[in-house]
Amino acid sequence: MEKENQGFLEFAYQLYKTMKTNEINLVYEGEVTQEITKTFTSLTEKSLSKSAESNTVQKKVFNVMVECLQNISKHADSLNDEDEERRGIVMVSKGEDSYNIITGNVIKNEKVPELKKSLELINSLDKEGLSTLFKQQIKETTISDKGGAGLGLIDIAKKTGSKLTYQFKELNENVSFFILTSTIKRN
Repeated sequence: MEKENQGFLEFAYQLYKTMKTNEINLVYEGEVTQEITKTFTSLTEKSLSKSAESNTVQKKVFNVMVECLQNISKHADSLNDEDEERRGIVMVSKGEDSYNIITGNVIKNEKVPELKKSLELINSLDKEGLSTLFKQQIKETTISDKGGAGLGLIDIAKKTGSKLTYQFKELNENVSFFILTSTIKRN
């Protein structure tokens, strides 16, 4: 047990060092619920209000993070059929000229092509194009129980003014891990 404990402490310290070096302010992994979203956003708010960041930037980071968490709570799939939890990972990191909000969650492989298509479309548009698409989606979509047709992603792109960076890592023949990075400029 002692050796195991020592190993964990070493791992925790290495993680801490990595987080410090990369200025990772917050990390959460687990089930994403409304409660967790509230807690995580209030922690972010506290952390940002202590920084010398402008209100505009603080607001953007905050809003984009809420949107990202809502995406996980609405759209994440479980690793296996017995598991009903919508789990994900969320990280907020601060670089020299920007903040990155990185989220990851499991997604069924059958959903990947359509999501990829949405992300490519969003990344191909400018601010005006995004606004038009957003309005069009609201009009055309009879909002399903899952929520709008990529409205969250369009909104993130509008708020950040940056392209969305994403990756899909196939875990098995049924599911992949979807990683999304949203970048918010600090100036």
